[in-house]
Amino acid sequence: MMPSSYLWFIPLLPFAGFLINGTLGRKLPRAAVTAVALLCTAIPAALVAWLWSTMMAAGAPESIEIISRPWIAITGFHVDFAFTVDHLTLIMLGVVTGVGFLIHLYSAGYMAHEEGYWRFFAYLNLFMFFMSVLVLASSFLLLFVGWEGVGLASYLLIGFYFKKDSAANAGKKAFIVNRIGDFGFLLAMFLIVVHFGSLDFGHVFNAITVNPDWHGGVLTAIALLLVVGAAGKSAQIPLYVWLPDAMEGPTPVSALIHAATMVTAGIYMVARCHTLFDRSPYALGVVAIIGAATAIFAAGIGMVQHDIKRVLAYSTVSQLGYMFLACGVGAYTAGIFHLLTHAFFKALLFLAAGSVIHALSGEQDMRKMGGLWKKIPVTFWTMTMGVVAIAGIPPWAGFFSKDEILFRAFTSDNPLGKLLWAVGLITAGMTSFYMFRLWFKTFFGESRVEEAGHDAHHDDAHATHGVHESPWIMLLPLVVLAILSVIGGWVGVPAALGGHNEIEHFLAPVFETGATAEAATSVASHGLELTLAAVSVLTAALGFFVAFLFYFKKPGTASALAQRAPGLYRIVENKFYIDELYNVVLVTPLLMFTRLILAGVIDGGVVNGFGALSGATTRGLSGLTRRMQSGNIRSYAGWLAVGAAAVLIVMIFGRALWIH
Repeated sequence: MMPSSYLWFIPLLPFAGFLINGTLGRKLPRAAVTAVALLCTAIPAALVAWLWSTMMAAGAPESIEIISRPWIAITGFHVDFAFTVDHLTLIMLGVVTGVGFLIHLYSAGYMAHEEGYWRFFAYLNLFMFFMSVLVLASSFLLLFVGWEGVGLASYLLIGFYFKKDSAANAGKKAFIVNRIGDFGFLLAMFLIVVHFGSLDFGHVFNAITVNPDWHGGVLTAIALLLVVGAAGKSAQIPLYVWLPDAMEGPTPVSALIHAATMVTAGIYMVARCHTLFDRSPYALGVVAIIGAATAIFAAGIGMVQHDIKRVLAYSTVSQLGYMFLACGVGAYTAGIFHLLTHAFFKALLFLAAGSVIHALSGEQDMRKMGGLWKKIPVTFWTMTMGVVAIAGIPPWAGFFSKDEILFRAFTSDNPLGKLLWAVGLITAGMTSFYMFRLWFKTFFGESRVEEAGHDAHHDDAHATHGVHESPWIMLLPLVVLAILSVIGGWVGVPAALGGHNEIEHFLAPVFETGATAEAATSVASHGLELTLAAVSVLTAALGFFVAFLFYFKKPGTASALAQRAPGLYRIVENKFYIDELYNVVLVTPLLMFTRLILAGVIDGGVVNGFGALSGATTRGLSGLTRRMQSGNIRSYAGWLAVGAAAVLIVMIFGRALWIH
């Protein structure tokens, strides 16, 4: 058995890397900064692999808990600083440390010529620390510490180019929007303390389990407030608006924070709290509806974006909607399965997009690309694996996880199950279309690279002009992720396709759904599952065919269609003007209130007025006091006489009153 004390090194080593590079990195050579950053993520990844082998051994416990000491201990309330590792934690740790290390390795090449190299890796290590704490936490309070920590780290990384207004504003936008979601999370924790007297996962979930008659009511209120927090962190409607703007950060940041780890924190939290959500069908329904709406809404916007990173950003929002949809129909295993495969192919897609941007000296507009497949072949073939995976083509990873979600939605007890399935299916076709649109516009057709100016924003400031393949320190992570994007879904091959759905059996101790899932599968025949899978594949093929027709066979078709409905196209291209709507309805009134009421009346009137009054009073009293301390002997004699007279008057009249 792995000594429990070693578990602390998983979060502490990245924190040590943050401290070393954050304090000494400016003076260290870049090779030393790189070595510190990579070692402090590689060792935790190795420890997680060791932990996997230990917990998978025969007779190993299903979970490990380590407790440092009481964190908060007051009358009636107690919280330990404790970590818990179960099978769900293992999957999340594998994603965070494994994919995180590959992105760190890629960053060493991608950011090689950037100013603030040491600062970038310090922030990356800080993010890894907080994300590890979030995943390992055994209480809502410690999870919230990691939750807020990754929000801080993402703010620092998104705004890495802080001298650019767009990057600074994007960082602030992400921070503020997430605070809205976090307010819901805080309210949920307050309710949990009031009604359970604890924030420990085990205590809260056991209390719910031993009381089978607890349904709805307070549990629904807690669950809905947790959904608000999850919607902020995982970029769901209506709090999704920060994620597309987060592309202002360096491309590895997009891969690490906004594809592979941070944005999945909300999905992880809902899955971790499945005992609570299972007692509130209303809350689960809200989760499913939000997920389905976000999936199709973001996919629609992604279909017309021109920035290669923004296409992937809206794709991330859409795929997170799929995961929400899975959790909303009670298919937590399917949601975590898609989280796993999505980490592989979306990290690959972002890093490959970064390689394309690197090859074009910072160009991100797909209208200024084309014909690149022969010039950057390794990037092309690895990105192709990611595109096919996310499109849902078998036997790539995305097919198995996406189809598991669609099947569970179709066969769920949710009254809207069939509608949710239809929305998910349409979204799958849209996903295939916009990803192959990206693929064709970037790598095929006539080269438009010569038209590209090099004044566009890019995060590789010193890249040389001219199309060039990336160095192998960047390509190696792409190759590894491409392999995982092909085979990563094989752990969830369903019985209908000749597999054993290993991931469902692996997570059964966490979700206690093994028997339920098998029963559902027996009721919904393998024939139905195969039929739904065939429909899904045909939908993905249709998306490919339309993209092939519009952007390869007849390249002018899409532009012609856009000209036929310019109003509708403009609305979708401008993201349905949601940001503008928020500015009019929320931001502008709030700014007016703060400037007129808070700054004008409260600060300018009350605060400044009170300060001026205090100053005038002090000046008046000090003026009288100065007269008593003038240094003039005759003045002192006069004040002495006045004082003596006052004393005599008090003594005379006071004695008379006393005698009377």
